Amino acid sequence: MPPFPSFPAGFVFGAATASYQIEGATHEDGRGPSIWDTYSHTPGRIDGGDTGDVACDHYHRYPQDVALLRDLGVGSYRFSIAWPRIQPTGQGPANLQGLDFYSRLVDELLAAGIEPAATLYHWDLPQALEDRGGWRVRETAERFAAYTAVVADHLADRVPRWITLNEPWCSAFLGYSVGRHAPGAQEGTGALAAAHHLLVGHGLAMRALRAAGVREAGITLNLDRNLPATDSAADRAAVVRADTQHNLVWTEPLLAGRYPDTETETWGELITRQDFRYDGDLELIAQPMDFLGVNYYRPTVVADAPHRESDPALRVATDNRFTERPYPDVRHTAMGWPVAPETFTDLLTSLKETYGDALPPVHITENGSAEPDEVTADGTVHDTDRVTYLRDHLTALRTAMDAGVDVRGYYVWSLLDNFEWALGYAKRFGIVHVDYATQRRTPKDSYHWYGKLIASHQG
Repeated sequence: MPPFPSFPAGFVFGAATASYQIEGATHEDGRGPSIWDTYSHTPGRIDGGDTGDVACDHYHRYPQDVALLRDLGVGSYRFSIAWPRIQPTGQGPANLQGLDFYSRLVDELLAAGIEPAATLYHWDLPQALEDRGGWRVRETAERFAAYTAVVADHLADRVPRWITLNEPWCSAFLGYSVGRHAPGAQEGTGALAAAHHLLVGHGLAMRALRAAGVREAGITLNLDRNLPATDSAADRAAVVRADTQHNLVWTEPLLAGRYPDTETETWGELITRQDFRYDGDLELIAQPMDFLGVNYYRPTVVADAPHRESDPALRVATDNRFTERPYPDVRHTAMGWPVAPETFTDLLTSLKETYGDALPPVHITENGSAEPDEVTADGTVHDTDRVTYLRDHLTALRTAMDAGVDVRGYYVWSLLDNFEWALGYAKRFGIVHVDYATQRRTPKDSYHWYGKLIASHQG
């Protein structure tokens, strides 16, 4: 295999991060509390008792991190904006100190020749809005649109690419059904209402971004490639339910302007209580996007299973008669995730086959692996498995492009080791190692490999 896959002229190579995972400074310059501040400070919620209070201290060290991006050679940097820095309670006047931080970051990126790509929501909902119902209620979607308008008014002249939401599946289902992410709820209809209001919030935010005259706007989804554990009819039916919960609940409204025709089979009585859906919502949600962001890490093997909760009144939204099974005969990352790059190709080509011309150009907004990295005595990090993972997934991406999928860019996850949500600081996804005690940054072998890949496409 050649050392680097080849991509067409104009293809965007980037790197990505998220606000709560790297910024720290959670109590500085007028920032209000988010649901992740509350969740991480609740005993027993985060492995190791970790919080994002300091994280990578990016709030104070962003010039150093932009220099790492410049030296890497990326054309674009995907970062997220912390809503509670802009509106500490999720509504009302803008906090100018918060806006100024992102303005300085954007200017630093532009001075380094790097195109900013801003994500408006990467899970750090202002706690005050959660106290009023969070994403279960429509008001939060409306507040999100107002926040979007404030941010776009200040940054749209310098930020060309905007993402409304990152991985709404995690917000709705890990946050309101599984309970492993903030706010830690375990609900049925509440989680489905959250999923719908996230989509409504996306639609309202798209309108606000259009009004601000942004160049490109879209959404980022973490789509799964679900495979049956066996060829039995029961396991194949379980895949349909898994696809509905993980993929179709988003792609059908966004790309086809309809709700999944498998939703009743998947959610039963929970989805029949639809008082959170309004006339006109599908038209709002399905308005044209300039791109679809796709985050991909690993496939899932699915088998049929009974409901975990026999009483429908107590059932959560992710209790849909399927369970995950091991993916055999492949390497697994430090997250326990199987490495099967060909499934990345399959996911993208199946999107194109399903939605055809309704599928907008795609940006891979996250892809990467957690590995058991160690700094050697000579101060280097030899993350050979991550280099192989990136090479093989970029090769699989190129295969999908050759099959007709219009992919315009790729953002490695992540620039920095960071706060990995419920797992705290135990897992490292970065191509730059962070010593959290000293905040020393050490580029890993994967950083240098990715830089050489980018350089091979220049000139």
